[in-house]
Amino acid sequence: MEKYEFFLFDADGTLFDFNLAEARAFRTVYEECGFAYSDDILKRYSEINERLWKSFEKAEVTIDEIKTQRFVRLFKELGVYHDEYDFNERYVVELGKGAFLIDGAKEICEELISNDKKIYIITNGITKVQVARLGYSTIKEYVSDIFISELIGFQKPDARYFEHVFANIPKVEKNRMLVIGDSLTADIQGGINAGLDTCWFNYKNADNNSGIVPTYEINKLDELTKLM
Repeated sequence: MEKYEFFLFDADGTLFDFNLAEARAFRTVYEECGFAYSDDILKRYSEINERLWKSFEKAEVTIDEIKTQRFVRLFKELGVYHDEYDFNERYVVELGKGAFLIDGAKEICEELISNDKKIYIITNGITKVQVARLGYSTIKEYVSDIFISELIGFQKPDARYFEHVFANIPKVEKNRMLVIGDSLTADIQGGINAGLDTCWFNYKNADNNSGIVPTYEINKLDELTKLM
């Protein structure tokens, strides 16, 4: 028997090129607001945003706090003013348009579906962004469902997030599920907490000094064909 039937993919940094979408969305809105853009400003925004999302994984901040605080903190550092709620709303719309795929994402989805596998997306991202981006993407037809933490009320790596996932997948078999993601702390630890096999998508060839041990590690998405 083939080992895995249900493939649970993270969205950002696994199927979707979040860095490209973030850069384009941020620059568009920042310049529309009359500010002078630079790559250094984007870099600083990304650092602030990433730190807040790590805090979200630990349930230290809410997703609503992320939406505004990332811009409150950035604007304070830069000494500029714009309503952070308005900026976030415009940014989220632009981010949702950024349906750029990671290399090999469409091809692996096609391969999995052609072999009668089921594809699901598991994400901590903002609902409005994730729904829009999937809708714009060329892989939407392959995805059976998308599970968004903002709607569920729990986020990866909380095992309760995965309990919701299990309850909403027909004929679920945990021993035939594989979690695939780029985040050791959210995706891999989350899968471990839920008793699932995991695959770390280490496309950056980063060192793993976290103490979190995935079942598998890949550098390119097409390597998943070996795990089908």
